[in-house]
Order: sequence, then C-alpha cells, then structure tokens
Amino acid sequence: MRQFLDQDGNSWIATAKEEPSVDYKGRYYMYLHEEDQQGGQGYKLLDIRWNGKEVAKRTLQTMSDVELRRRLRTARGRG
Repeated sequence: MRQFLDQDGNSWIATAKEEPSVDYKGRYYMYLHEEDQQGGQGYKLLDIRWNGKEVAKRTLQTMSDVELRRRLRTARGRG
C-alpha cells in the first residue's frame, strides 16, 4: 500500500487487489482509491499485474509520485 497526492492535493492510496483465479500469474492488479473512501469508488488498473502480493508491494513502494499521478489520470480518463 502506498499513499500519494494527486494534482489537486487530495490523498490517494495505491494498493494491490487479488483477482481469484486458478492461474497464479497476474493474480494481483493495481487499485487506486481516495484515502477517505476505502470502501467507495476506486479505479482498477487491470493492465498492471503482479504474480504475488510481495512483488506488488515492493513495486508500489518504488514507484514515484509522478508515475502514480500519471496512472491515476489514465484511470480517471477511462472512467
């Protein structure tokens, strides 16, 4: 889980969610949601996938705020 600010200064969380599957490859995907809306609307980025939760966690920790904001803009544009 990784916290970052969008271009308006709102706090967001980037995390990995699991998609149940018999195939372990790419089971986890990136999920972005506003910090104060944990159960509310968020954005699935199904094109960003990981095989394991630890790999996802490590990748998210090393992503820059610029990259996370870019991913958020892309997700918002998709609707």
